[in-house]
Amino acid sequence: METHDEIIYDSEGYIRIYKSGRVERFSGIKFVPPSTDPTTGVSCKDITIVPGVSARLYIPKIDSDKKLPILVHFHGGAFCLGSAFEPILHNFLVSLVARSNVVAVSVQYRLAPEHPIPAAYEDSYAALDWVLSQSNNGNEQWLVKHGDFTRLYVSGESSGANMAHHVAMYGGAKIRGAVLIQPYFLSSKEVESDKFNPEMTKNLVKIWKIVCPSTTGVDDPWINPLAEDAPPLSTLGCERVLVLVGGADTLRDRGRDYYEKLKESEWKGEVKYWEAPGEAHGFYVFKPKSELSVAQDLIIADFVNKI
Repeated sequence: METHDEIIYDSEGYIRIYKSGRVERFSGIKFVPPSTDPTTGVSCKDITIVPGVSARLYIPKIDSDKKLPILVHFHGGAFCLGSAFEPILHNFLVSLVARSNVVAVSVQYRLAPEHPIPAAYEDSYAALDWVLSQSNNGNEQWLVKHGDFTRLYVSGESSGANMAHHVAMYGGAKIRGAVLIQPYFLSSKEVESDKFNPEMTKNLVKIWKIVCPSTTGVDDPWINPLAEDAPPLSTLGCERVLVLVGGADTLRDRGRDYYEKLKESEWKGEVKYWEAPGEAHGFYVFKPKSELSVAQDLIIADFVNKI
């Protein structure tokens, strides 16, 4: 006898989630193999960090033994979509690595709802621990030979930026800085940018409750780092933070609030803010060659290369 499997979340063209736990993904499922990019000379390879967690390592074309910043990156996708191996993220990392001249570790973490929150955070902590372990007689030569562990940065877009914040809290002073691109933060406080795309705003709240079924809601410290019971921003251990938002992104004001609260806190570090005028969520992966996408890359490049 057939039973009706109720759809509890449906984002057309992206993902469909059923009450039974069945998931259909329509985005982020294509795989591009590792290679050397003929235009930039950026090379990449795939590695396993721990069972269930892998990564794609990127290295720019190198003509000296100069040590380069290390960027540990977490992809976006509301914790339930995306991949370190999908074409749009791969192309974004190739471009960013070429312009920034960094060694990058793009992490493939477990996705919800099959692996509900906090699985993604646990995987991100494991990835950071693995990268740090390479500084002590590690066997990954791209990092050992070319990585500058005194300039270790974490970065991410959307949910990946959320993860980068928590990894920076977890890693403390072992991390020099964090790059948060259009961070996926929520709150019970209404903001003006919620009105830019009300349907997306509604879906971001709904999907959070699915990927994190144990959540207390939109003021859960996992999704709201400004919540009353969240760890104080003053305890952020890294020295520098860069927050980047889109001027037309429904999450814009959440990112801006994070920047303002971090700047006002007792944290002793340096925080910078950059806004792409008129741009919506994910513009840099959908329009990678646009003027503002290139500008964002260059802002990040300047930030992570500061001595």
